[in-house]
Amino acid sequence: MIKTVASRQSLVVSRKPQVVSLLSALTLISGIACAAEINRPDLPPPAQVKSALSEHLLVLNAASGLKMEHANKRRWDNGPYEFNLRAGSSQRNIANTGQKMKEWDVALERPLRLPNKVGIDQEIGAASVGRAEFAVGDAHHEAGRMLLKLWFIWQREQAQATLWQQQVDILKQQAAMTNRRVKAGDAPRLELNQALAAAAQAGVSWHQAQMRAQLAGNDLTRSFPAIQLPEKLTLAMPAPIEHDFTFWKSRIMEDNHELGMVQEQTRVQQLLAQRSRADQIPDPTVGMRFANEMGGNEKVAGLYVTVPLSLEHRSAIADSVEQQAVIAADQEAFVKRRLEGDVYAAYLQAVKNFDTWQLAHEAAQSIRSNAELAARAYTLGEVSLLDSLTARRFALESSLAENLAQLDANEARYRLLLDAHQLWAQDEDAHD
Repeated sequence: MIKTVASRQSLVVSRKPQVVSLLSALTLISGIACAAEINRPDLPPPAQVKSALSEHLLVLNAASGLKMEHANKRRWDNGPYEFNLRAGSSQRNIANTGQKMKEWDVALERPLRLPNKVGIDQEIGAASVGRAEFAVGDAHHEAGRMLLKLWFIWQREQAQATLWQQQVDILKQQAAMTNRRVKAGDAPRLELNQALAAAAQAGVSWHQAQMRAQLAGNDLTRSFPAIQLPEKLTLAMPAPIEHDFTFWKSRIMEDNHELGMVQEQTRVQQLLAQRSRADQIPDPTVGMRFANEMGGNEKVAGLYVTVPLSLEHRSAIADSVEQQAVIAADQEAFVKRRLEGDVYAAYLQAVKNFDTWQLAHEAAQSIRSNAELAARAYTLGEVSLLDSLTARRFALESSLAENLAQLDANEARYRLLLDAHQLWAQDEDAHD
């Protein structure tokens, strides 16, 4: 397919230099390779995943939090102060003359933020918005982890149900063949009872596996209604983990939403501490006053300034906020160490689970081959039915172990890709 498309493209650019044709062909091939990498048949369709994650409660709450922080940013930018209007009316009584004169006064005042506080407040608002943006990304990531976990829980149960169904079909065929041998006088009635009992026991396990698969599917679709369970289970062959631990650690840690969120939280607390230190110098209140006194015989106009006189109160607040900033810095260091441990665990699981699947795959192939040989040998009368059933049970157990190891390897690899923002990332469409 690649050669055909490339040849058609070369006809269009045949009059251009060969270098342009080569670059066009390479671009086309890389585009097809990227599409093949993005298309993962053992995962839900990308459109369903995008809808499921965007509609999850964690993401919706984080998006509301981001809108709230944008509103708070406007509050920080504008400041907490407003104009105050004061008005009063009074009556002056002059005792020696008995005169009564009405008087009134009105004043308009507003506290003024000092210039250094204005800049700090703007930085606090911007840092709070940045923290909320990281929170949206972290919520999207956590929802993706939940979806991946529930999806593979359902796949494990569904894979076991499928294997048990195959086992029931095989044992029923075995029982039918045994019945023919009993009628022909080549086998005792006891062997038919054994074959029927084995098929019945497998049927019980099949029904139990079906129930577990239905429960797992219900958990998945209830948590993510946009996900539609496929009618047929698709298992992908595990792929080895490329690159070493240093690569994945750098890739995950340099663009980690949780780490970015706590870093922004530390910055917010540091800015709040800086704001508290600056607030030890109180903001003045400037006002204009107009008064009508002595029954209108005196007109008064003037300016006034009010400055709060604070002693230990503002200093205590500054010390408290300083300690909150220290706590935030310690929390950042703790989260960073924990994330480094999580990255190592995710990488190690992905590598070791792939190795485990390889061993389980080789063992299952050999045991299944032995089961087929035992079944043919029983047909020829060379082994007993019990030997054939035992070989078949071992084959089933090895197939179950192989499938579980296969799904463990795929889930661990996808988890590593998810943490590295190479799977279900918010900006995946832009990268595509």
